[in-house]
Amino acid sequence: MVKDARIAEWIAGASYPLAMAAAFALFAAAVGAGLHVTWAAYLAALFGAAFVTLHEVALPHRAQWRPALAEVRADLLFMAAVQVALPYLLSITLVVALAAWLRATSFVVVDIWPHHWPVAAQAGLLLLAADLPRYWLHRAFHKLPAMWRFHAVHHSPQRLYWLNVGRFHPFDKAAQFLVDTLPFALLGVGADVLAAYFVFYAVNGFYQHSNCEVRFGPLNYLVSGPELHRWHHSVFAKESDTNFGNNLIVWDVLFGTRFLPKGRQVERLGLVNRRYPAGFWAQLATPFAPGVDKR
Repeated sequence: MVKDARIAEWIAGASYPLAMAAAFALFAAAVGAGLHVTWAAYLAALFGAAFVTLHEVALPHRAQWRPALAEVRADLLFMAAVQVALPYLLSITLVVALAAWLRATSFVVVDIWPHHWPVAAQAGLLLLAADLPRYWLHRAFHKLPAMWRFHAVHHSPQRLYWLNVGRFHPFDKAAQFLVDTLPFALLGVGADVLAAYFVFYAVNGFYQHSNCEVRFGPLNYLVSGPELHRWHHSVFAKESDTNFGNNLIVWDVLFGTRFLPKGRQVERLGLVNRRYPAGFWAQLATPFAPGVDKR
């Protein structure tokens, strides 16, 4: 653990932009070396995960947020099944089947995507555009009881560290896919743009849920980072019903749901029901057990 205050402050302020820049540099280098963009994106995401892990060890935000082994095992299952396998399954079934149907019926999707823009500009537009429907979907998951039952799985952890970014019920994850990935795939957004989007999505998500001591400064008005997202996981509904942005916080700024009080740290995390099941298989069933998702 870092003891020197000056070094700690430097790490807190510089680690996120350095990790993001290094991940994209690795992504570009891998693509330039001939690696397929999908595998290059996964390689960059793995680098981001390793970087965030080192930061959590060297400069944790809270020592008591270090996970127990049982939590790590459950989160690894969620990461593998819901964050990796499920999106791939949806991509090779739903998107391909729908695209084939559109071709067979001669249905033409209006080509409005700026394919001639540089990849970086297209990826930036995708971040902004995809976050808008995702923002409203996220609010619906909080406000509608039938949807909250599924989303409560994601809010069940009582401490944050990067691996529990993948703790989503499959229904929740599938709904996200339908609004923030499928529409753009059907618009013909290029694989290189989608891959670049994935790199940001992954690295930012790891930091967003991390137990890293960070200082985002002005970035807290652009990026949905950990200083903001920790409040979203507060046990108190008036605090957790804020900061809905997935990658960016700009829609929260626009619609008045950004929340980052000065001079305070988030207190308890998780659900009001402190006995909410924590295991992988148990949490797949909790949405069908009324009353356990108390807020």
